[in-house]
Formats: sequence, structure tokens, C-alpha cells
Amino acid sequence: MDLNACRSEVRRKAWELPFLAEARELAALRRIMALHLRQWGLPHLAEAASTCVTELVANVVRHVGALTPTTLTVSMNGTFLRLEVQDPDTRALPTLVSAHLEDEAGRGMALVDATADRWGVVLRADSKVTWCELATGLTAADGHVPDPGVTRAEALIGLYGSARQNPSGRGHTRLSVATAQESAIDVITDLLLWLRAHGFDPDEVLDRAQLRADTDL
Repeated sequence: MDLNACRSEVRRKAWELPFLAEARELAALRRIMALHLRQWGLPHLAEAASTCVTELVANVVRHVGALTPTTLTVSMNGTFLRLEVQDPDTRALPTLVSAHLEDEAGRGMALVDATADRWGVVLRADSKVTWCELATGLTAADGHVPDPGVTRAEALIGLYGSARQNPSGRGHTRLSVATAQESAIDVITDLLLWLRAHGFDPDEVLDRAQLRADTDL
């Protein structure tokens, strides 16, 4: 069976969050960022993305002013994760300056420059967008980061889903995201039944599996 025909795509729909720029919003922004990246299968980028967003928003607070209407947009640009922070000031442009570790100011864009693969500014008629992009390690925008465990699971889900959709075993079926998710649920359900039938505690096994998955992430 051609396993490539059974691989599902990861949907990463762009999202945006309007807010008023202030220091106390940064912790919430980092949590939201980490949550979305986990849902996108990109938890390994959470720290770098949080660093960039923190510095871009802090730059707005410092140079434009607290409570400035700001919008965070997160999207994919090919295989890169793109972060955009939009504010209404077209004069206060972010600049990259040399700053020492002990300096209290001037380190924001230096950190972004050191963390991101590329960054820039887009000027619009009534606003500016400061953006940066992070390499994801993906080979396709809708793919997943190469991982032996994920590859094994995807192969199993593909075989399971194709067998349900095509009991005769003839031809190949490409699973949609929704179908792949249902197949994953079916696999887990049957494995739990197998565990129960063989005298194992399914809850204990699930806890161990979750702990192992979190460790791997």
C-alpha cells in the first residue's frame, strides 16, 4: 500500500488578535501563541515565537505608546511561520541598533533579529506592520515536522482509515483531515478495548502515553 496516499494535511488557518498594547498583555499573548502553535503541530517554535511577539509588542508600547490599538496576525508563508504586529504609527519605525546585555533599552529588535530568520516593516497609508518569520522545519506548508512517532502513527491511521473506507483493499484513498481524525479516534478506541480485554487499566496507559508525548514535545 502506498502510505503517501493516506497522509493527511494539517490545516493552519491564519488568525489575528486585536488588543491594546500594554505590558500586562504580554503574558496572555504568549499563552495564546503557545496554544495555537500546539494546535498547529509546531510547539517547538513556541519559545522563539513568544520572544519575537513580546519584543515587537514591547516596541509598540515603548515607541508608540501604551494602550495603542494593535493587532497580532499569525500565518504561514510557505514553510515559514509569519508573525505580524500592526500599529497605527507610520513614523516610529523599528530599527536595529547595537545594544549590550546590560542595556535596558535598544535590545528589542536585536533579539528579534537574533531569533527570527528574517524580519521587516511594511508601511501602509494609515499603519505599519512589523513582521518576522521563523523556519518551521516543514517540507510543505500543510505538512508536519518530521518525527518517527508521528510517521508511525500516520501510517497506522492511514491503514486503518483506508480499510474502513475501502474494505476490499483495492486502490488507494487519501484521507481528509476530518476522516484522519475520526480514524485516530477509532484506533484509540479499539486499543482501549484491547487493553481492557487483556486486564490492563486504560486510564493508567493513557496517563503514561500523555506523559511520554509531553516529554517528546
